[in-house]
Amino acid sequence: MTNAATDRPVAIMPFLMPSSSGSPFEHLRHKPPVQLAAPRELILACPEFRSRVNLSNIVRTCGCFGIQRVVACGSGKLNERIARDGADAVQIEVHRSLPPVLDRLKQEGWQLVGLEQATHSENLFSFQFVSRTVLVIGNERLGIEPEILARLDRVAEIPMAGLPHSLNAATSTALAIYEYCRQFPTSGAADAERGSP
Repeated sequence: MTNAATDRPVAIMPFLMPSSSGSPFEHLRHKPPVQLAAPRELILACPEFRSRVNLSNIVRTCGCFGIQRVVACGSGKLNERIARDGADAVQIEVHRSLPPVLDRLKQEGWQLVGLEQATHSENLFSFQFVSRTVLVIGNERLGIEPEILARLDRVAEIPMAGLPHSLNAATSTALAIYEYCRQFPTSGAADAERGSP
């Protein structure tokens, strides 16, 4: 659009009508995802869960955060209504047990980080992830087994300020994934090159 008197372009500023509540914010359903510079370099390693609801929620969270790879034990079956598009966006590798997979990933240069309440654990709120991380999750009841704990490079713990003493497996995984992605907002490799934590 141009100004008739000066024949110059006129910038049109969109006017956002306040909602009936008076707020300038409007809910956007299914906003397009942010495009990452490169795939995220975070792998999730999950034990056999008692409930496939936990794995389904973890896969959905991975899909939302652009994490493409989950190693799972047990059946690896998902509840499609919970996992939603994550079931298509995330590659799920099913194995009988985690130790051989973790040993191979460690040899390939991945840092193995457990999410657990353990001796010598580090507070998740100040935990500095490396870009190439395998986040190892514990079973709902048993946590991370001793033979898996022995293979880990580090352990991150979510501090509890009340009861019960721990979070659900999928909920705690979502918190750790968020913290990793906060430290590597565009992708692990691209952020590491720029010098992000």
